[in-house]
Amino acid sequence: MYRRDFLKLAARSSGIILMPSEVISLSKFINMEDSYRRADFGKDFMWGVATAAYQIEGAKSYGGKSPSIWDVFTHKKGKIKGGDTGDIACDFYNRYKEDLAMARYMGFEHFRFSTSWSRILPYGSSELNSKGIGFYDRIVDECLEVGLKPWITLYHWDLPLYLHEKGGWTNRDIIYWFEDYSRNVAKHLGDRVKHWMVLNEPMAFTGLGYLIGMHAPGYRSISKFKRAVHHAVLCQSIGSRVLRDEVQGAKIGSTFSCSAIHPSRANGKDDIAVRRVDALLNRLFLEPALGLGYPEDALPFLRRMRNVIQPEDEAIMKADLDFVGLQNYTREIVKSAWYIPLMKARYIPAKKRDVPITAMNWEIYPEGIYEMLKKFQSYKEIKEIIVTENGVAFPDKLENGVVNDQARIDFYKAYLGQVLRAKNEGVNVTGYFPWTLMDNFEWAEGYHPRFGLIHVDFQTQERIIKNSGLWFRKLLN
Repeated sequence: MYRRDFLKLAARSSGIILMPSEVISLSKFINMEDSYRRADFGKDFMWGVATAAYQIEGAKSYGGKSPSIWDVFTHKKGKIKGGDTGDIACDFYNRYKEDLAMARYMGFEHFRFSTSWSRILPYGSSELNSKGIGFYDRIVDECLEVGLKPWITLYHWDLPLYLHEKGGWTNRDIIYWFEDYSRNVAKHLGDRVKHWMVLNEPMAFTGLGYLIGMHAPGYRSISKFKRAVHHAVLCQSIGSRVLRDEVQGAKIGSTFSCSAIHPSRANGKDDIAVRRVDALLNRLFLEPALGLGYPEDALPFLRRMRNVIQPEDEAIMKADLDFVGLQNYTREIVKSAWYIPLMKARYIPAKKRDVPITAMNWEIYPEGIYEMLKKFQSYKEIKEIIVTENGVAFPDKLENGVVNDQARIDFYKAYLGQVLRAKNEGVNVTGYFPWTLMDNFEWAEGYHPRFGLIHVDFQTQERIIKNSGLWFRKLLN
C-alpha cells in the first residue's frame, strides 16, 4: 500500500471528508452491493489477510537483525509524519501468536506476511542468521497450528542497509544478492510454505524511493529510478525461478499496485494523459513480467531504459508466475499538462472533486477494482488473479472497548460486491486479502492512518477487533 502522489498538485480544496467512522455511512455516496454470502464466491475462493514485516514486527535490533533502509530513513528529521518509526511498530515479533489467533478468529484461512531480508541475511550471503530464519520458522508453524495457510512475500521494501550502501536497487549486482536471499528463504521455509509472492508493489518502492524521495532511501533521480526499475524487473523474474526450483508444488505470484485512471475532460488531450499515467502506474512492471516488455508505446521516456538493458535481459525479464496479485485502493483523475516533465500530465486531487475520501485523501471508488480486474483479465498471459491488497483508512475511535467502524464495513461491502461482479462476469479472481490485519506503521504517514481490522493502542500494544473484523467473521463463518 502506498500514496499515489507521482503527479501531485500543491493546491488544496475541500471535498467530502469522512469524519470518525462510527457516525458515517458510505451508503449515501456509493452503491452498496452486499447482498451476497461467502458461498457466492465459490467454495475454493481464498480469504486471507495481509501484513508486511517492517510495518508490524518491531524488534529493530533483536535476534541478530541488521539495519534496513527504513530503520535509517525513519530516524531522519522530517521524513515521517509525527517523527514516527517502526522500531517497535505492533511488536508482532513478540505477539505473533495472539495476532494469528485473532486472524483465524475473524474467519480468515490464509495469512500473508513478508520476510525481512536484513533479519535473515544481516551481513551477507555467507552469514545466514539462525535467529532470523528461526523467527519465520515459528511464524509458519504457528500459522499451520491455528489453521492459517502461510503466504510469504520475499520483498516488501525493507532493503538491508549494507546493500543500499553498495548501490541497492541501482546496482545491477542486486540480481545476484536477491537470488541468494530468495534461495535461502525458499530452502528453509519451502517445505511448509507453498504460496509465494516475489515483490510487493515494485512501482511504489522504485517510484517513491528513487524518483520522488518520499520513501526510503529518499532519492529524487530519473537516472536512479530507471536503473532501480529495470533491476527490480529482473529480480521479479529471477525470484520466481528460484522459487520454482526450490519449492515443490509452489504457487508463485508477484503483486502490482493499480488504479483506474480516468480523464478529467472529454477533449482527447486528457485521454493521452490517461494513457501515460496508466503506463506508469499500471503497466510498467506488469507487462515485463508477462513477457511484453516496457510500455514505450504510451510513455516515450521509457526508451531511456534501453541504456540499462543488457543484451541477455529481454530473454529473462518474463517472470514464471502462476498468479498476479492485484492491489487496489482508489482511482485517479488526470488531465493534460504540457509543463509537467516526462509525463505531460497531472492528477486532480480527490479533495477537489467533491467525492468521498479516506484518511489518506484517496477517493472511495468501488467500481475501480472491478475495472482493474477486467483490465488484468484482458491479458491472455495472466492465468489467475488474486486481490492481495484492498482496504481503507479512517480516523477510528475506541469507545467503551468498541470500534464501531461502519464506514470501513461499508467500504468492504461495496468493494467485495465489485469483486463478485467481476467474478460473475468470468474474471478468474480466486482470492481476496484485505489490507490489513491490524493498525500499523504506514510508511511516510507513520501511525496516523488506521487501516486495520484490529485496533492497536501503540502505547500499550492492546488489541481490539473492530466491528469490521467482526463483520468479516460473520461473512466467513
